[in-house]
Amino acid sequence: MLTSGGDCQALNATMRGVAKSLYKMYDDVEIIGFEDGYKGLMYADYHVLKSSDFSGILTKGGTILGTSRQPFKAMRVPDENGLDKVEAMKHTYRKLKLECLVVLGGNGSQKTANLLREEGLNIVSLPKTIDNDLYGTDVTFGFQSAINVATDAIDCIHTTAASHGRVFIVEVMGHKVGWLTLYAGIAGGADIILLPEIPYDMNVIVNALKERNRQGKRFSILAVAEGAISKEDAALSKKELKEKKKSGVIYPSVAYEIGARITEETGQEVRVTVPGHTQRGGEPCPYDRVLSTRLGAAAAELIRDKKYGYMVVVDNDEIKAAPLAEVSGKLKVVDPDSEIIRHAKMVGISFGDE
Repeated sequence: MLTSGGDCQALNATMRGVAKSLYKMYDDVEIIGFEDGYKGLMYADYHVLKSSDFSGILTKGGTILGTSRQPFKAMRVPDENGLDKVEAMKHTYRKLKLECLVVLGGNGSQKTANLLREEGLNIVSLPKTIDNDLYGTDVTFGFQSAINVATDAIDCIHTTAASHGRVFIVEVMGHKVGWLTLYAGIAGGADIILLPEIPYDMNVIVNALKERNRQGKRFSILAVAEGAISKEDAALSKKELKEKKKSGVIYPSVAYEIGARITEETGQEVRVTVPGHTQRGGEPCPYDRVLSTRLGAAAAELIRDKKYGYMVVVDNDEIKAAPLAEVSGKLKVVDPDSEIIRHAKMVGISFGDE
């Protein structure tokens, strides 16, 4: 078993679900934990886990195994000592005579899991990410816990924004997709939500803020995803965008750039808040504890039935299994024409596009 990629709440809870179910099914099961994700599998850094290791971790954030980011695109690139990473992982797996490798991870981790499946290893994977961007599952564990943290940040900003009559921008995690920003923005009562999937027009944002002023509203709150992008920039190629950023003013992030533009166009005071890695931390919320327990138990069932090469997913509130070959490497993005976006617009939230 290994946990790979960015940290997220409920990794421990999910491992607990797998382990407790397996211990219930078998008298002689042995569970090996690899340290720091795929790195532990590459360099044979592991230890045998005991039943007691899974006690008291349902509510504990982080991961008892540690994690690390091992980019999928570098998996076929030898390390600094010339080690073939894929062959090294296969060697460790076979040396330990493993029956199955359980992978808890997000997009890159699932791609590597599928690569190992293609190389002949028995894999069962579980959908972990605060971004909720894994294709094939309605929800990932960690998503709801992160929503709670990001929403709490927006809630806290409300009082100080109202007191000072300022524009506040809360930058929420999400480089490629805006699920977390969308849900936290709606839950936190943000006036404007900017997502990577819906390129924004600065004029629309400015007009929305001016309209709030005309209505006598003293403050405004924007929930902005890390990957939010303007319509102008979205129309550029990657190379053109890179050149543009080199030649222009360098901002710490998109939230600061938008803040500077708002002050320039409206004269309003703007403050930026970045919750950052707090969104990945803390204990998992009750929803994620329940979800993780169900996902973990379902993974144990796949192992028992020797049904390998699958990711455990949520489909219409039912726990199912989706072939890794069909879901890995695909991104689940927010549909700009989806019902949730339509409903958000109906209550007056602007997405900066119209």
